[in-house]
Amino acid sequence: MSRRKRVKSPLPTDNNDRWMVSYADFVTLLFAFFVVMYSISSVNKGKYETFSESLDQALFHNEKVEKEAEPIQIGTIPTAIQPIELPSLATAEERELSEEILQEKQRLSEVSEQFQGALQPFVESKLVGIKKHDFWVELEMNSELLFASGKAELSSKALPVLAKVAEVVRDVPNVINVEGYTDNVPISSGMYPSNWDLSSARATSVVKELVKNNIPATRLSAVGYGEFHPVADNKDEEGRFKNRRVVLVLMSQAFARYGMTDDERAKALNLAPKSESSPNPEPITENAPAAPAQ
Repeated sequence: MSRRKRVKSPLPTDNNDRWMVSYADFVTLLFAFFVVMYSISSVNKGKYETFSESLDQALFHNEKVEKEAEPIQIGTIPTAIQPIELPSLATAEERELSEEILQEKQRLSEVSEQFQGALQPFVESKLVGIKKHDFWVELEMNSELLFASGKAELSSKALPVLAKVAEVVRDVPNVINVEGYTDNVPISSGMYPSNWDLSSARATSVVKELVKNNIPATRLSAVGYGEFHPVADNKDEEGRFKNRRVVLVLMSQAFARYGMTDDERAKALNLAPKSESSPNPEPITENAPAAPAQ
């Protein structure tokens, strides 16, 4: 029998390119490393938590913890604080009081306009001045329009002027303070020992004339300030002419004229209980510190 010849297998040869496999693995891992580093450098909290939960579930098969998803913020997060609107805490009494303030101001404004129309000729000749404030209206009449020098009896030309004044204020409920003022020239009349007496007597004469024109006496008061509230300098005749005057103050229902600013009056009115009475301005009396009756 013939024998088969055994074929010898070729000897293994060295592969000189095996290093390329290791090098490719290294480059791949290095690329993956830098990708991870870049991702960490710009991490988003929402995406990171989602990724972490997914990775944990895939590797450890843990049950997903249910929690409220937070929206991913895009752009700049607004930092402005929105104001909180509070409900109105005003009571019904305070709201009613506010309405009364508005009505009072409106009424005083209308009276001021009526004075302006009724006494326009005297306003133009600067014998009458009208000043409107938030809580009172002043009608300032120069004494030359009402009285003779050193006298407290009304002149004939004063009567029609006061009749027009009475017509304007007759139908409003506000109290009226009639204030008399003089200059600082001493008076030498035996009937009026001082300028206080003269200013008070002149204010009283105006009050009596208003009563004759059907103004209720309960709304009227007469006050004498003498020379102690000048509106001009008494050093010259022009200033003394302005200081000799009678002022009708149509008062708000709840306030005195001196001693408070408009803001303080508004604050006091909101806090004070309702009152129908109105405090009158405090006049200078004969008990004031001794001074020559100028």
